[in-house]
Amino acid sequence: MMNLLMHLEWWHWWIAAAVLAAIETFMPGAVAIWFAISAAVVGALVLIIPVPWQLQLVLFGALGIVAIVAFRSYAKRNPQTTTQPALNQRGAQYVGHEFTLVEPIQQGFGKVRIGDTVWKVAGPSLPIGARVRVTGVDGAVLTVVASG
Repeated sequence: MMNLLMHLEWWHWWIAAAVLAAIETFMPGAVAIWFAISAAVVGALVLIIPVPWQLQLVLFGALGIVAIVAFRSYAKRNPQTTTQPALNQRGAQYVGHEFTLVEPIQQGFGKVRIGDTVWKVAGPSLPIGARVRVTGVDGAVLTVVASG
């Protein structure tokens, strides 16, 4: 292993970059990609300038850490915005919408049909066929009030 470290070539770094980039596809969190970029930069540097192996390893680690810190700082200052903030929160998409009860609300619970799905609702006692408006979501249960 020490022999490999002492004879690091530019192509070793580019292979490491490719492997780290591939690992990023299976690991969430955007960490491996920054080390992949760091390895590619060190490989390019070694291709141009002969750099001792110790400095190569230090550069690799330092560049990777600096890239992660810089990215996280940038992401914190510029959060991603979306036109559909409730995309993966199906129940939250129905807040404010009105539906008709398919089962009466008795003892605090009933059901509404939304598309091809029947949702459990929580709210005041209401008869079947009553119109309700969704005011919130608690897990998979929609909180409703009488519409009107």
